Amino acid sequence: MIIDDLNTLPPVSTMMRDAGLEPKKQFGQNFLFDLNLTGRIAKSVPDIENITVVEVGPGPGGLTRALLLAGAKQVIAIEKDKTTEPILAQISDKASGRLKVIYDDALKVDFSKLGIKEYAICSNLPYNVGTELYVNWLLRVARGEPIKSMTLMFQREVALRIIARARDKQYGRLSVLTSLLSDAKILFDVSNTAFVPRPKVQSSVVQIMPNLKKIDRIDDVDAIGTLTARLFSQRRKMIRGIIPGVDWQQFGLTGTERAEEISPETFANMAKFLV
Repeated sequence: MIIDDLNTLPPVSTMMRDAGLEPKKQFGQNFLFDLNLTGRIAKSVPDIENITVVEVGPGPGGLTRALLLAGAKQVIAIEKDKTTEPILAQISDKASGRLKVIYDDALKVDFSKLGIKEYAICSNLPYNVGTELYVNWLLRVARGEPIKSMTLMFQREVALRIIARARDKQYGRLSVLTSLLSDAKILFDVSNTAFVPRPKVQSSVVQIMPNLKKIDRIDDVDAIGTLTARLFSQRRKMIRGIIPGVDWQQFGLTGTERAEEISPETFANMAKFLV
C-alpha cells in the first residue's frame, strides 16, 4: 500500500491552527479530526486501491489524508473555500501526485469532464448542500455517469430518509430515487462529539451502490423526480386531491392513498403517464 510521506504531516488540528483557519458556518463546515473515524470511513470505500475517489468539501483534509492512507489510486478533492489551500497543498506535496484539488462549487462542477473513466465518491458532506449534491449524483447515475459507489456522511435524519421504505415515517423523494437506482445501507452512526464545531444533530455514514439492473428499468428519472417532488410536497393529502382527473386503477391504486404509501416501482410507472 502506498502511503508516501503522509504520516510525517502534523495533526489536522495543528495544521488548522498554524494556518489560522476556523470552520465557516456559511459553507456548512463541520470538520473531523479523529483519525480512527476518518480511517474507518475511507476503508469503507469499495476497491479503493483501484479507483479514483472524488471528495467534496475536504476542508483541512482530515478525510482526504485517510483516503490517501487507505491506498486510493487518486483523490480529486473539490473545495469551495480557498482559504484551506495552504493545508491541502501540504497534503498534496506528500501524496506523490495522487491528490488533485479543484477550487470550485461542487454543485457547478461537471464531473463528466474530470478526465476519469469511473470513480467513487466519499465525503463528509457540507450540511447546507448535502442533500442537493446527493440528488444530483443520483440523477447522474441514472444517466450513465460511471459512479461505482458513494460513501457519504449525512445528518442521521437524512440518512434515514435515504434508506426508508414505503409507509416508514421518513419515506420520501430521496427514498424513492435511491431505491429505484441503487442499493443503500447505513454503515455506522457518528456522534456529534466527533466534529468541530459540534453540530446539534447526530450523523450517519451511508453507502449507496448504483445498481445497473435497476437503472436499466428506469425510463425517465427526471419525470420520477418531478412527480415525487409534487406528491411529497403535500404528503398528508390524498393523491387524487393533488392530481385530479386520473384513473388511479390503472396503477393499482384508488386515489385515496398518500404519497408515503406508494412504492418506488409504482412511482416509476405513474411517472410514465402523469409527467
